[in-house]
Amino acid sequence: MLLGAIADDFTGATDLCSMLVRGGMRTVQLIGVPPPGSPVPDADAVVVALKSRTAPVARATGDSLAALKWLQAGGARQFFFKYCSTFDSTEHGNIGPVADALVAALECGFALACPAFPTNARTVYQGHLFVGGVLLNESGMENHPLTPMTDANLVRVLSRQTEGTVGLVPFATVDRGAHAIRDAMTQLKERGRRYAIVDAITDAHLLAIGQAAASHTLLTGGSGVAMGLPENFRRGGLLADAVDPGALPVLDGGSAVIAGSCSRATLAQLGYARAHLPVYELDVLATPDATALSKAALAWAADNTGARPVVIAASAPPEAVTALQARLGRDQAGALVEDAVARIAEGLVASGVRRLVVAGGETSGAVVGRLGVACLRIGREIDPGVPWTLAAGSGPDLMLALKSGNFGATDFFLKAFAVLEN
Repeated sequence: MLLGAIADDFTGATDLCSMLVRGGMRTVQLIGVPPPGSPVPDADAVVVALKSRTAPVARATGDSLAALKWLQAGGARQFFFKYCSTFDSTEHGNIGPVADALVAALECGFALACPAFPTNARTVYQGHLFVGGVLLNESGMENHPLTPMTDANLVRVLSRQTEGTVGLVPFATVDRGAHAIRDAMTQLKERGRRYAIVDAITDAHLLAIGQAAASHTLLTGGSGVAMGLPENFRRGGLLADAVDPGALPVLDGGSAVIAGSCSRATLAQLGYARAHLPVYELDVLATPDATALSKAALAWAADNTGARPVVIAASAPPEAVTALQARLGRDQAGALVEDAVARIAEGLVASGVRRLVVAGGETSGAVVGRLGVACLRIGREIDPGVPWTLAAGSGPDLMLALKSGNFGATDFFLKAFAVLEN
């Protein structure tokens, strides 16, 4: 194992895995912290996927440190803390507290922080995060039901979450390349900064940042900043060229989509799917009972499963989410939806579905938890940041695509299954 990574949700983990496979690294995603002494997968990179983004701070840091300890025992040479490219967090965490814990455990004193992913329209300029050309707090993320992002200035956001201090490597420095970036980060560390928000608006910037951080023990950020890491290992003679690191077998069986994300991207994807595929929408406000919701959805799926994939959606626009939270409370509403979609996934697999797309980080966590998935081998990319994966060894073999709510083109749900046919 060359790179050991810790991701704060399941779709974010597959996003990072996809980036590493694209760079030629054989990559495996593990669901949850493996037991001490468990075998290390035969892979160049191992990503431990946690459900820690919205967990209580103590649990998020504890799980992350346990994952780090396992990756260290497995021989990882470099470590990566992966969080969302929209920096999803609250005023108190969990990005800052987890990063603080990892920095302390690794005794490295410093880490860069860069969520940029230009291919998916996430850029950082003068420390401000932009999504699709607008500031983060104007992108729809200000309405996120769990982690509303109301400040685009990442220096301020991270400073409110960490016990350390936060500096900035600005665009003018980043644009001069890896040597300038490396020097700027060294200076910030010598001045006592614990973190550096690093600007990036192009893939070339991300590659330069990766090269500049070749000797860093710990990096933090979105998957984009990992773009340059495979070449660092290759340059050091540690990584050979893989013939096809994303090759997976093709599985026959039914096809389905489960969508729980309420992001603008997923809502648009559902809108497109309605014109092409059978779509069933859970009315959680009318039926706030996970068992009843899942039974009705599975009965509908049984009547509609055929040559085309079926789509079951718990996604809703912001006003519907607000109404549900007002009625049930935020945590109870989220738990109800997760329970319902997990039951639906279990029922679909029992009925013969073997190719499943899941949209939304919390939804993906609920689904893989219910299905008992422990390990994913990373395959072909559908859209940037979203690959197909193979889940084997924990029940029926499954093709799973775990999609971050904000990722994917409008036709993603149709494209995902078309990729498997080509």
